[in-house]
Amino acid sequence: MRDREFREDPSPREERRRPDGRETEGERRRRRAQFLRDLAEARELRDRVQPRRVKAARLRHAMRMRTFRW
Repeated sequence: MRDREFREDPSPREERRRPDGRETEGERRRRRAQFLRDLAEARELRDRVQPRRVKAARLRHAMRMRTFRW
């Protein structure tokens, strides 16, 4: 598993917000990128601990691809 820094204190990021309290586009993109990294890591972990489920999902996906019509 990758070692990462977890930032529990959101206060440094509060300084980058607009005066009206809304977040900037860059902050939203950073949060989204972090969320997607965490999601991918969770999926990898699930795949490692439940190989049977992964195999079944792979077979279902292959069946969908075979029956898909262009």
